[in-house]
Amino acid sequence: MSETDLLAQRFPELGRQVPRTGLADLPTPLTSHRIKLPSGERRLLIKCDNLSSPLYGGNKVRKLEYLLAPPARRTVHRIATFGTVGSHHALATALFARREGFACTCFLAHQLKTPAAPRTLRLLLANDCEIVRFGGAYAKRIQTLRDHLRHRHVRVIPAGGSSWYGTLGFVNAGLELAAQIESSGLPVPERLYVASGTLGTAAGLALGLALAELPTSIQAIRVSHTDIANEDTLHRLISKTAAMMYRLDRSVPQDLQQRVNICLRHEFFAGGYAHSNAETDAALRFASQHLQLRLEATYTGKAMAALLSDAESPDLGQLLFWNTYNSAPLEDLTDAEPDSDRLPPEFLSYFS
Repeated sequence: MSETDLLAQRFPELGRQVPRTGLADLPTPLTSHRIKLPSGERRLLIKCDNLSSPLYGGNKVRKLEYLLAPPARRTVHRIATFGTVGSHHALATALFARREGFACTCFLAHQLKTPAAPRTLRLLLANDCEIVRFGGAYAKRIQTLRDHLRHRHVRVIPAGGSSWYGTLGFVNAGLELAAQIESSGLPVPERLYVASGTLGTAAGLALGLALAELPTSIQAIRVSHTDIANEDTLHRLISKTAAMMYRLDRSVPQDLQQRVNICLRHEFFAGGYAHSNAETDAALRFASQHLQLRLEATYTGKAMAALLSDAESPDLGQLLFWNTYNSAPLEDLTDAEPDSDRLPPEFLSYFS
């Protein structure tokens, strides 16, 4: 674990007001690669957030550094969050909550059957996570929350960790990237490609790079349905995060949200959450064969597909891929029978 906190160093009062617990190994590496494309050879930068923690890497760790910060321990005994049955966020939250001494409840919704779904459910059960089926009409969902949260001293973390508080983890990450580029002498990226589900990662990076005065355009590649990931939601999150930063520390630029450079891209959604198509599959193969990267179809494969498509344009300069997919080894529970007493009956179908 490192103590890299460039955001607190630059804005000490903000750092005092928003505690952070050290979960991640930072900074994560920034690497340079030469790739061959039909249009010719070009350099590609990769930010290796897959290496953010040996417990569970990826982008969720940076958010959880704020969302599981020490003040929660005084009054909170349990962490609750939301996702689908294959949710990387739900699994990361359960793993780090347990390590930090909290019980955990995950409210999970159905998704397309993928290999990640039964693997995630097994790992959640193995880490003593309470799994609750979440869905249905609004009144039913509210009653589910009441039934499982009342009188349990719970801190609720939103889906993907994408509150303004969690987003600060990627404001810090944007400053980290800027510092690495300056110290390494690598070219400033014209575009940065990142998979975007609940938008907190992309929003934080846009704010962090704006603070660093880098002109890099964040290409937020949408992987969730538009009721979750849309331009209004993205810019509300950016505005809320910037406004709270300024409220807590008046040395933060008041017009920070107006400086961001970000584009939400919809054309690589591949027909649905956890769905794939020919472009995504080709991007997975390219990453494996030419970059030795293990990506997946739900998030990072779609971001890589967008980058490879744009990379054919001779008018674009340096491109950067932000790898958000965990590469830390996880316990192999493939042969473990699911505990039907602790698993909602509707979720047993993922194991067939």
